[in-house]
Amino acid sequence: MRALAAVFCWALPVATAAAPLVAVDVGHYETEPGATSARGRPELEFNRALAAALAGALEERGLRVRVIGADGRMAVLSRRTAAARDARFFLSIHHDSVQPHYLEEWEHEGGRRRFSDRFAGFSLFVSRRNPELERSLACASSIGAALRAAGFAPSLYHAEPIAGESKPFADRANGVHYYDNLVVLHTATQAAVLLEAGVIVNRADETTLREPATQRAIAAAVAEGVQRCLPA
Repeated sequence: MRALAAVFCWALPVATAAAPLVAVDVGHYETEPGATSARGRPELEFNRALAAALAGALEERGLRVRVIGADGRMAVLSRRTAAARDARFFLSIHHDSVQPHYLEEWEHEGGRRRFSDRFAGFSLFVSRRNPELERSLACASSIGAALRAAGFAPSLYHAEPIAGESKPFADRANGVHYYDNLVVLHTATQAAVLLEAGVIVNRADETTLREPATQRAIAAAVAEGVQRCLPA
């Protein structure tokens, strides 16, 4: 058994100093924890769990990882990209909501909660103000393609021509949009992508996204997409 374990450990990729460094940004912070799920949970909770799973998946592929904002205290967004200045790639992890006019109310555990089951799925965003737009787009498309191959679907609704949306497609098939003014994307000095992993105001999406197995599956697909788009 020991010999088998030794062989297995030897086979795992080991990050070296020359391996690309990926900055994984945990979206939002304690005093502004993001969207509220259909069952009343803060987005920050979902972001932390997925970022932790993603960090592990990236390290398993031999990449170096720096997790930013996990303590929930980093309120100044530009400090996040400053903390990632030496990284090869910046990926911000989020979970999605919808525009207020789509929200309905339901009763959950004795309280009234807001939800919308109209939309589900992931979205990816890049900024045309980022200095490495071409690689940002390549990485976003690579991540989207890997998520689709793993059985996840893009939400697509952010391109809807309504107030608060109207984010044009950069790659419709893979769920990639342009969102030029996102601070963490346009202040990054390297290629940068923001991932909305799912729609937590959707009751079914929320339930699935809270499952560790789903988090691992998303993390594995995203890590594969990141590895494919980065130069060796």
